[in-house]
Amino acid sequence: MNLSDDTRCVLFGEYIANNKATVRACAKQFGISKSTVHKDVSVKLKKVNPGLYKQVKEVLEINKSERHIRGGQATRLKYLNAHKV
Repeated sequence: MNLSDDTRCVLFGEYIANNKATVRACAKQFGISKSTVHKDVSVKLKKVNPGLYKQVKEVLEINKSERHIRGGQATRLKYLNAHKV
């Protein structure tokens, strides 16, 4: 992906805000590392587009508060599928 840093962070921010996506989902969608996505939306986006940054921050806070639930569900499915084999 050959976009400027400003364009890239806005693109990632819009994707996360519009889709209520996680950083991992955004990284997978664009083929970028999750570290790059996180840095772009948490540091660079704040300087480039403060309004969008606030929207993204809200989504990321929700994702952060729910991550233990998603992790538990993933583990549950892992063991359910392991016993089916």
